[in-house]
Amino acid sequence: MSQSRSVSTLPATQADDAARRAARRRPAHIAQVLSYTLDAAILWLYSLIGVTSSAICIAYLGAGLATTGTALWMSERHLSDRAKDQYLTLPLCVASTTVQLVALTLAPEVGFYFIALLFVILGFGALRMSARETAMVWTYATVGMAALFLLTNIPIAMPMDGVGERALVLACFVTALGRCASTGLYGSSMREMLYRRSNDLKRANARIEELAQLDELTGALNRRYIMKCLNDEIARIQRGAPECCVAIIDLDHFKHINDRFGHPIGDEVLRTFAISIFANIRTTDRLGRQGGEEFLLVLPGTAVDQAMRTLDRLRGQISELNWPAIAPDLTLSISAGVSPIRASDSAEDVLARADRALYSAKDGGRDRVNVAA
Repeated sequence: MSQSRSVSTLPATQADDAARRAARRRPAHIAQVLSYTLDAAILWLYSLIGVTSSAICIAYLGAGLATTGTALWMSERHLSDRAKDQYLTLPLCVASTTVQLVALTLAPEVGFYFIALLFVILGFGALRMSARETAMVWTYATVGMAALFLLTNIPIAMPMDGVGERALVLACFVTALGRCASTGLYGSSMREMLYRRSNDLKRANARIEELAQLDELTGALNRRYIMKCLNDEIARIQRGAPECCVAIIDLDHFKHINDRFGHPIGDEVLRTFAISIFANIRTTDRLGRQGGEEFLLVLPGTAVDQAMRTLDRLRGQISELNWPAIAPDLTLSISAGVSPIRASDSAEDVLARADRALYSAKDGGRDRVNVAA
């Protein structure tokens, strides 16, 4: 089966990803084609004034288009997706260096231009290659030039006779410098892209961390993180921070709701309860789900009498919600036990007192708030 058919049979998301990768690579390959075309045009002008032959121009353009055309074809057919560097930078740099060295051998009368282009090739390649790969291309170019310079008598020339030749030399250097300048612009765009991706990654990591802190069903903090919040508040109290209270909240007769109305309704009750609590507490307060229908509310900077008023207000608001909108005849009340944090407390001490207060509220008939003795 051909590569194109195998790509077309991929799931839609994978095929879309492959198409996007090819689209990102396409401008780089097209730029290389245009670069070779520009070089061939300059060589053609040199042939018109008799410095070199038109055959050099044709051979140079053919070699360049064959090199970049092959890379473009592999990209469009998604063959380069298999490579570690999907731009095939190293093989393209080696191939382009080879083209310049061969052209330098065959047309030494304009050899200065091919040497200038070696700098452009290595400059562009270094942006995408590793240090080892860059050293490999540099070594390859150096060995090739050393062979030409030291083992042959080929004169490497820069024709400067007359206005026409001098104008073409200027054109050679201007176009070479322009491509060097574009290397810097390309590097700047890569840095900007990396900066954006780094920010995207930071946001993604922050979101992952946030999700790792939350209970999936209710959006409240999960048990691990609400316990961290409690321990942080205990540490602050031990350092002399203002008072802090903790409340354990339990949804009354929640098992009966699950048994009578079903677990999907029970889940909706838990979500609605959490949303209502979030809407009626301060941004500094922390609500976490300890498990099942039991929640822990941490109230920093709150004295016992304030905590009692807060929990009693929340109790009233929960009981007054339009629960029949979720299921006919559905009602809900909550019970809560409140405990202050003392400087000598551990998390277990605080929770044990709040739990005793909660069970005292349940024993007293539910739908009430009790404070720890």
